[in-house]
Parts: sequence; C-alpha cells; structure tokens
Amino acid sequence: MKSEYTWDELLAKVADGLMVRSDSRAVQPGEVFVAIPGASTDATAYVPDAVARGAAYVVARSGQHMPAGTKAKLIVHENPRRALGELAAAYFKTREKGLTVVGITGTNGKTTISYMLEHLLAHAGHKVGVIGTVSYRWPGFTLEAPLTTPDCWQLHELVSNMAGSGVDTVVMEVSSHALDQDRIWGLDYDVAVLTNITQDHLDYHGNMDSYFRAKAKLFEEISKPGKVAILNADDSYGRILLQRYNPAIGYGLRYPNVGEGKGLSGEIRSMNSNGLVLKMKFGDDSWELSSPLIGRHNASNLLAVQGVGLALGLKPKKLKALEKFMGVPGRLERIENNRGLNIFVDYAHTPDALDNVLSGVRELDFKRLLCVFGCGGNRDKAKRPLMAEAVCRHSDVAVLTSDNPRHEVPLEIMNDVRPGLGGCAEVIEDPDRRQAIAKAIAEMGPRDVLIVAGKGHETYQDIGGERFPFNDAEVIRELAC
Repeated sequence: MKSEYTWDELLAKVADGLMVRSDSRAVQPGEVFVAIPGASTDATAYVPDAVARGAAYVVARSGQHMPAGTKAKLIVHENPRRALGELAAAYFKTREKGLTVVGITGTNGKTTISYMLEHLLAHAGHKVGVIGTVSYRWPGFTLEAPLTTPDCWQLHELVSNMAGSGVDTVVMEVSSHALDQDRIWGLDYDVAVLTNITQDHLDYHGNMDSYFRAKAKLFEEISKPGKVAILNADDSYGRILLQRYNPAIGYGLRYPNVGEGKGLSGEIRSMNSNGLVLKMKFGDDSWELSSPLIGRHNASNLLAVQGVGLALGLKPKKLKALEKFMGVPGRLERIENNRGLNIFVDYAHTPDALDNVLSGVRELDFKRLLCVFGCGGNRDKAKRPLMAEAVCRHSDVAVLTSDNPRHEVPLEIMNDVRPGLGGCAEVIEDPDRRQAIAKAIAEMGPRDVLIVAGKGHETYQDIGGERFPFNDAEVIRELAC
C-alpha cells in the first residue's frame, strides 16, 4: 500500500498528541505503530497485530507489506529506529525545553563522571537530572535504573519530566548498545564526553572496530551546531576522535595537548590512600585540586569532569567544588567495618577496568593487595582470561568466584577464567561469592587492602536467570565484624 501521508504530516499529528507505540501489544485504536527491525525480535512481523488492534499509522521501511483491506496508513522511513526518536522528540517536545544535555560514553568511568558532574553543576547553581547505570533521578525523584540508557520513548519522557520539574541540565550515561540501536536519537547534546574504549561487549558488537564505531556515533552522527567534545587524549581511540572532531577539548595525564582545540593537562602531585592532589593547566590558567578519591583512574575522571565544566563556562575557581565530592556507590567505595580493614567495592568487570583500579590502588601505601573477582555469564567469553591476567598483574592474592552467572554453570565460567591465573602469586577459588569474600577477609592484615570487584552498586546476584538478594557492601560489613 502506498503512503497516503507524508512524514512531516505524521510528525505534526504526533506533536499534537497522537500516541506512538513500538510494541504492538500496547497499540490502541488510532495510534501510530513503529515497526523496528531487530536481530532477535523484528517488529515488522507484528504489523498485522498492530493493525488488528486499531493502529491508524504504521511506520516501517520500504517494502513493508500491509494486511489486505486495512485502512491503516503506511509511512515509509529508511530508519524506523531513528523515526521513533524523531517522533518522541515531537511528542515530548524535548528540543523545545531549552535544556543543556551532557552525554558520557566510554567503557569505564561513565557513572563516576555522571555523579561528579551532578555534584559540580549543582554547586554552580544548576538543577541537574541524571540518567545512568545506578538510577534515573533529579531533585525530588529517583527511579532505579534497569538499563544504563533507557529505551528511546522512555528517555524522551524522562527528559520532558525533568524539564517539567525545573531541571536545566541533563547528565546521562550513553551505552554502546544505546548508540548502536539509536535509542538516543532525537536528543540534542551540548557536550559529549569519551572516557576510554577498551574491550567489552564484544558478544554484542563482534569486534573492537564495531564497538568503536558505535561509541563514535555520539560525536560524529548525533550532531548539534557548536557541540563540544571532551575527549581522553590518553586513550588511543580518544586521539582518533580528536583528529576528527572540532570543537573539542582533549584531556590527559600523559598527552595533554593533542588534537584540535585546547588541551586540559593534569599532573598528579601526590596520591595515597587518603586521596590525591592534581595540578591542572588549560590555556593560560593553572590551578590545583585536592580530592578524597583514590587511584590514577579517578585523576582521569576528575579531568574529564573539569573539561565539561570549562566547556559549560565554569571558571577554575568553581571547579574547586569537586574537592568535596566523596565518591560514588560501588565505584571504589570504601566499606567501613568494625575491624577497620581497608576494603573497597568496585564495579570493575572488564580487563581494562580491573587494570585501572588495581594498578591505581597498587601505587598507594598498602602492604598487600587482594582482589575478589568473577566473570558474568552469557557475556563476552574472550575477556575472561584477560580479566584474570589483569588481577594477577597487580594482586598478591587473587580470589576467583562467581559474579552473575546467569544461565551458565559457575564452575564452567571459572574454568574459562583459569588460563589467565598462571601469573598469580596466590590464588583462592570458591564459586560461592559470600564464602569467597569471607576467605579474602580472613587473609587480610591491618595494612592490606581488599578490592571486591564486579558488582559494585548491584543488590542482587543473577543465578539461572533469577535474581537473589546480594549486596557486596552488606556482606562485607557482616563478615568483617
């Protein structure tokens, strides 16, 4: 059936309040159904169901067959995923809200940077909304996050609700899956941040080139005049984007002035178990910042946040508010306990994240480093031995256990990890995560440090597809009494 309505006419109807659905089961009479093609579930197969439920408009790619005799109107769009983003922007009027939007992508550091930015910008007088791995929140509202980046329609609805609550700045983590699936389409970003790109999610993306292309979409395809990119010049992929994108601010501890635009350089003046002191230089300005956060990776995170602050017009004096930022739940979070042991919980679940966290802690004034870690089930198997190698490079004692085994057998996951344990000084294994943490604590002396890695803020363990209550921090407090 030939399109009877143009795309612009449909956009106008949606802007006037016509509801849009991407799930045929939710369609009500007179509404729009967007048939999104997919690898596992292809909504084009559900066009007859949507029409039977009363859909008046179907948005689909060219070649879509409509049921015989239907009165529903076909609107052809070359990319239905992006069509959904444009329709969401029209329905919720997100581009008309006047919000400043900051997007953060990268393998590691997104959540920490989002929390830091929330703190910094709130101290500068902004009302901030955050969309990220831990929660979707703004002053007076918090919703636990099922996904780092929500689906397209919910994303626009959240941004609209934020604007309605007086939010002026949105800070959001942008996952590679969301970028690849165009789930953030229709939003305009004022600032886009790259933390780093290291091996992760290859079970989905297939290879590092595909993973990088997904991340790069935030900078190269989702455009807005004058959008500023904040790019990690210490990261090889960040340097590639610095050569491609302008305006940009490169930041780094090793490569402070690479690429077009100004460079934000950082020098670690001191670093110990109580925190770190950074010296920054940006153009003609230089300043120092003390932080209670520990580890070299947090020095990089602090630079990224300051880069955003500078891009948004904050002066170095305002950046000093970061000195009062105490940390993020589950991100190298110190767990106070009755025995006074140095125990931290961290979300690190990739080889690079483990390498960053453990190498940073290794540089500090602890006697021995112990690490509890595991690998998630039904995820990239190639990274499992690499995670073990990262732990062995920096730890005196490696404690291998379960993470979220999901639908895999924990002992089989551990078998995949084991080839990477050859360089470990000492290895303890226990598939029961609670028992593994108990064994690690039993090994500790007063000047040792224990990193319990992998789950961070999570309050459950996924075993066989069922979620059981499990919180690393609570377990540690119970065991170290």
